[in-house]
Amino acid sequence: MDIFQQLIRIEPGGRGPREITRQVAGIVSASGMGTGLCHCFCRHTSASLTITENADPTVLEDLEGHMGRSVPDGDPHYAHAMEGPDDMSAHIRSVLTGAGLTVPFSDGRLALGTWQGIFLWEHRTGRHERQVVVTCLGR
Repeated sequence: MDIFQQLIRIEPGGRGPREITRQVAGIVSASGMGTGLCHCFCRHTSASLTITENADPTVLEDLEGHMGRSVPDGDPHYAHAMEGPDDMSAHIRSVLTGAGLTVPFSDGRLALGTWQGIFLWEHRTGRHERQVVVTCLGR
């Protein structure tokens, strides 16, 4: 079993999902492995990772809209607001969607479905650089 790891740096972009499938696929390819698992880990508590539709951008709009209605900024029930009204809501959104995900790869390519993409989901309204650790395990 071989292990290969690289870091993806995502430029600041504000709230919402940003597709990183191409960067992750590049790391799988660079690993030189044919078959295995690719694990992605977001190194932040106010951003997360998810797999969702990557063909129709209205899916991303609807997901963000749903999250905004479900976990609103500035809710008076939040005790934690150290960095502003989007602080605690960003943490809750991150917990709900998760910091890591694992995707199998075959023949040196991610084994995603036809319409699936990997997304970093920024939950803060400000512009923050984000980092994702990508680890490939396989042969």
